[in-house]
Amino acid sequence: MKVAVLDRRLTVRHNIRTPIRIRRWKSAIPEERGESENLSEEGILFATNSVIPVGTVLEILLKMPEMITGEPTTEWLCSGHVVRVEPIDSPRGRLGVGVQFDCYHVSRVIAAQSI
Repeated sequence: MKVAVLDRRLTVRHNIRTPIRIRRWKSAIPEERGESENLSEEGILFATNSVIPVGTVLEILLKMPEMITGEPTTEWLCSGHVVRVEPIDSPRGRLGVGVQFDCYHVSRVIAAQSI
């Protein structure tokens, strides 16, 4: 018998692909560019071929779409920690990395034509 796993997310994840830049907190490892698999105000899932252990603190720069926040598209600089890593079938990588945002800074509003 299968037991349903409870979804502990506080906000709805949207299957939105948006460019992201990922940097490990206080690390000399070069910044990585990628794309989100899904996204919410509370977290992100992205695909990568890099091994990023659970608990790793990341900084992620992204364009947060209006459909998620209800506000004009803005550039967010988020810091968060990796809460899961699992195999994923994506052209962007073999590992799906789930990050829970701990805090974010809205850095600027992005004009509609520059998206």
